[in-house]
Amino acid sequence: MAVIAIKPYIGEAKDGVDKFHGNQLLYIGWDDHLMFGAPFAFALPPSMRFGEIVAKLLPESFGAHPDFARIDWIGAQWFKSGQPCSLDFDLTLEQNGLKHKDALRFRTPGLTGIAGSRS
Repeated sequence: MAVIAIKPYIGEAKDGVDKFHGNQLLYIGWDDHLMFGAPFAFALPPSMRFGEIVAKLLPESFGAHPDFARIDWIGAQWFKSGQPCSLDFDLTLEQNGLKHKDALRFRTPGLTGIAGSRS
């Protein structure tokens, strides 16, 4: 059911991009791997290359899962706010069009959790 506000929100956003000292929030989750109950939140500079996130941050965050070492990053499917998207690993977050508080999810075909359990 849709909710319609009776009056406009008045106030200051406590998590605006101006509060992150030049960084922006980026949420990243891994579909079909419920060992991680929610996406991870990262505060990252817009100038960071997307490939650095995949090479450095995702192993620290998702690397404990036995499927992680088997990910084919070329075949991984990316979704931004639920819609399929293409991300260039050589471009920055800004160049890839990723903004403050964007939500990314990735799907890894053929990998569906421990023994296919989605966990």
